Amino acid sequence: MEVLLILATDPAAWAALMTLIAMEVVLGIDNLIFIAILTNRMPEHQREIGRRIGIGLALILRLALLGTIAIIVKLTTPIFSVFGQSFSWRDLILIAGGLFLVWKATKEIHHRVDPDPGSDLFDRRDASLGLAAAIGQIILLDLVFSIDSIITAVGMTQHVPIMVIAVVVAVAVMLVAATPLANFINANPTIVMLALGFLLMIGMALIAEGFGAYVPKGYIYAAMAFSALVESLNMLDRHARKKRIETVKPEREPKT
Repeated sequence: MEVLLILATDPAAWAALMTLIAMEVVLGIDNLIFIAILTNRMPEHQREIGRRIGIGLALILRLALLGTIAIIVKLTTPIFSVFGQSFSWRDLILIAGGLFLVWKATKEIHHRVDPDPGSDLFDRRDASLGLAAAIGQIILLDLVFSIDSIITAVGMTQHVPIMVIAVVVAVAVMLVAATPLANFINANPTIVMLALGFLLMIGMALIAEGFGAYVPKGYIYAAMAFSALVESLNMLDRHARKKRIETVKPEREPKT
């Protein structure tokens, strides 16, 4: 009832809601790419449940953080300084999450380009990933993305019910898009490398933001969109060449 009253009496609340939904959906792309890549390494019969649990945890974390919004706001308060650079708990969380993303993406790229990985830091005997291990990694990144998402929401509106609606809608979109995205990534090896490149870029942006060098999200997503467009053209070209080969091949077969 409270949210209906707010939306009925405050026209600006509608603009804030629509803007916040769009922003939450865009911010959820990072989370979704990570979940898609990670769950594709799980046994096939566990992938769907892994995605649903991961996205469900993202919703629970965001709603839980909204319930402690007074604490979340304080995370931006500087707690110490190094060489004149102040750091807050949010900065430290972003740096840790960014480092994890860079490490994870580098590890995955290493195993995809090395035909015979040796016994080193990146050694992985089993290519599959267990449900518990995947959920643990998803929780870690969910926490980072959730805190960033909620702090962004606080900057958009002071009405918690509107934040709740935006978060629920964004997570619902993630839930619908998760399996098609994961299947598409799994079916196209070059898309996997592109997605890992996205994770590297997102990780570096998180680290930079943690050190106070804010990178506008628009630049990041514009680069991602351009890369996706170029890869789409490459995929269309490969598909066209494959069709041409299949068309020419029967003509070359000797007649009996």
